Amino acid sequence: MHTVEVVALITASGLCVLIWMVQLLIYPSFIYFPNQNLRQWHTAYTPRVTLIVAPLMLSQLAIGIYRIYTNAAWFSIAYAILVAAVWLTTFYIFIPIHDKIHKGTFENHLLHKLVSLNWMRTILWSAILVLEIWSVIDQI
Repeated sequence: MHTVEVVALITASGLCVLIWMVQLLIYPSFIYFPNQNLRQWHTAYTPRVTLIVAPLMLSQLAIGIYRIYTNAAWFSIAYAILVAAVWLTTFYIFIPIHDKIHKGTFENHLLHKLVSLNWMRTILWSAILVLEIWSVIDQI
């Protein structure tokens, strides 16, 4: 197995575990905070989780670009599409929601919406991990 595949598998595993924790534990817990307390917690939580998520997402993006550049086969294209979908949903759906929480301009229905919409990223990052595992198995 090449270095890129090892890094891709580690990155996909990390993001998959993280998104399942976010989906099942972190985002649902937001509903139990009074709005002001959630705003305070969110202000502390966001930069901390970004320190974990940003390098992993940037790694996936770099791997996707590298794979397309070196071998534009169906696997590379599928991987790049999934990674692009994660980035698009993150920037166009989730960052605006997090901005509202950060500013305190939200209602409880937005927190429920955050949990339900986050299934998109949960499925996407799970699919990326399945693709990586399949790739490793295929190379054996």
